[in-house]
Amino acid sequence: MNRITTLFKTRQNNILSVYFTAGYPNLNDTTRVLKALQQKGINLVEIGIPFSDPMADGPVIQESSTCALRNGMSLRVLFDQLRDIRKEVNIPLILMGYLNPIMQYGFENFCRSCAECGIDGVIIPDLPFADYLADYKETAEKYNVKVVMLITPETSEERIRLIDAHTDGFIYMVSSASTTGAQQSFTEQKQDYFRRINSMQLRNPRLIGFGISNKATFDAACSNASGGIVGSKFVQLLGSSASPEMAVDKLLEALNS
Repeated sequence: MNRITTLFKTRQNNILSVYFTAGYPNLNDTTRVLKALQQKGINLVEIGIPFSDPMADGPVIQESSTCALRNGMSLRVLFDQLRDIRKEVNIPLILMGYLNPIMQYGFENFCRSCAECGIDGVIIPDLPFADYLADYKETAEKYNVKVVMLITPETSEERIRLIDAHTDGFIYMVSSASTTGAQQSFTEQKQDYFRRINSMQLRNPRLIGFGISNKATFDAACSNASGGIVGSKFVQLLGSSASPEMAVDKLLEALNS
């Protein structure tokens, strides 16, 4: 069974997913970061594929992508780094990146490499849902790679229900129609959005991302979904900490106090 499916079957609440950019701050940090996250009890990890023109990422992740690309990170390098990761890391792993580098690699080759490395799912923010259904779904399912779709406060109920019907990993609830970045709290308007989606009683579990950086925002995500996704906050800590282990410790401190 896919590790994402297993996670949500065995744990319904307070799931913590953490994003980091592969190749940042140093090219060969990827496996060390993954091992540190698992050791500290993180439930799910999103490994960012750096890209030169990210549409949904705020300044922190943009800067980390630029640094990673300068370090020499690419999809081929990343898959090489992840080749033996399942000998040491057992938690679900997701690759998150934009369509252009994946198309350059070849989508079937990409899914095959994911399967060979033990990658459980992918998030491709700029992959149109209609294109996914027509051209990508069958290939992803062939390799047991879950394609996770994003929804925002502007996503129609019809589209949300279509996504819910045709995917089976989890749904990534973007907290607001903006780029990534830490927030101190969620407004009442965002809380209304969370409650509206909750009331739809969707088949798939949901995780809330964009803006989660402290106890207040993580608790709000856990109250309205199965958990939360932290990205910019952790990337920032990776860049300013002496080690990945220290960065994870600082993140957990921020989310629990």
